[in-house]
Amino acid sequence: MLLLLVTLLGTPALATASAPAAAPPAGPTSVGSASAGTPLDADSATARWGDRRLDEVSFLTTHNAFTNYEDSRWSSVNQSESVRAQLDNGVRGLSLDTHWYERSTWLCVISFGSDCYPSDVYLCHGECKTFAGATYALPRQSFHGTMQTVVDFLAAHPEEVVTVFLEDYVGADQLGNSLSRVRGLSELLFLPDAWDVRQQGWPKVADLVTVGKRLLVFSDRSDREHLGVMYDRSWTVSNFWSLGDMGNDLACVSRWSDLPLDRQEPGFRRLFTMSHHRNVPTVLTAALDNGTKLRDRIAERCRPAAGGRDPNFVSVDFHRLADGSGHTPASIVAELNARS
Repeated sequence: MLLLLVTLLGTPALATASAPAAAPPAGPTSVGSASAGTPLDADSATARWGDRRLDEVSFLTTHNAFTNYEDSRWSSVNQSESVRAQLDNGVRGLSLDTHWYERSTWLCVISFGSDCYPSDVYLCHGECKTFAGATYALPRQSFHGTMQTVVDFLAAHPEEVVTVFLEDYVGADQLGNSLSRVRGLSELLFLPDAWDVRQQGWPKVADLVTVGKRLLVFSDRSDREHLGVMYDRSWTVSNFWSLGDMGNDLACVSRWSDLPLDRQEPGFRRLFTMSHHRNVPTVLTAALDNGTKLRDRIAERCRPAAGGRDPNFVSVDFHRLADGSGHTPASIVAELNARS
């Protein structure tokens, strides 16, 4: 054992050889180029989406989409299937936590070469060096890799729109460098100022599909809109995220005290993100929360609190689980879309 430690510590090249290959460095403002798929023609886009604007459509959204049993070895998860499987199964909104990880020779050594990853932006649920399986998982999930999964899905499904919500703990330059390695991102990224959303309102979803601008990215940090990443407090309203430990905190109150859910602005209506999950996710509590309770909470609490409007993003844990009532998160979102 001692000989192994000395060898690893004294031979950096050996530790580095075990790490996943790093992508070539790129400037923070450059974006990889790859085909994002052929946009639908206007008639096909209208057949799929009708005349509804973006703020008139509801999307099934997964809380902590990256903590799942398939993409990495997490000990506690919020979803049961990979990000790609979530998208394939109807999820159209993903929440991700971005953290910076600085390459660690020590972690490389004590993991016997299984944690020799390069410095980069990764998806972690807390510090990226603290507790493997709890605050991060192996294999490490790179942010750009997960975003590539999203772009690849959109390229294969030219009729669909996906939104990513970032709980962001990295610098704008770090995030930009990561985004620059996502092939095909720039062709898909929706930029609200280019559509004059503040004055004209949100565009029709069919128009976004027709021109191929089908990926929206929001962050809880305000200094990255030059990257095409929207500041959530500028463009959305959101309820407080937790149902509490017992799942009985059903009040639909704003996450931000200065932004009520029924905020009114001339010519512009913010997108409404609704969270519906507990402090600690389990399959049992998700099954209890994801059926009738979710449906009733929207109708009796969140819709009235938002001035009579439905949520645009309905965020849940374990999105495929429900209470046996016949109502699931996916069916509830479909009901909301049938109302509009």
